Amino acid sequence: MIRHIVLTKFKPETPEDKIAQLYQGLSAVIDKLPGAHGFTGGRSESPEQIERGYMHGFVIDFDDWAVLQAYADNEDHKALGAQLVANAVGGIDGILVLDLPV
Repeated sequence: MIRHIVLTKFKPETPEDKIAQLYQGLSAVIDKLPGAHGFTGGRSESPEQIERGYMHGFVIDFDDWAVLQAYADNEDHKALGAQLVANAVGGIDGILVLDLPV
């Protein structure tokens, strides 16, 4: 299984409802993609408070690398990803992505 972790440093003017809408859209993509599951996302509530501006994130589990690639190639994912980039501080520089085999 591959755990896809995405952290985003959103622009201060990006409203929480816009972020929630983006995450709902990504969750909908996952619901239609065989081998993808477990979308969880939201705003950090960490008591450690060391997010360094990356206050939002989401996690998706993929059965294997091929399913992750199918997600990356999905047109709806690409459109939502472009919106994430447009709303992140510094564009793509405001987004961190980790893919961990678990």
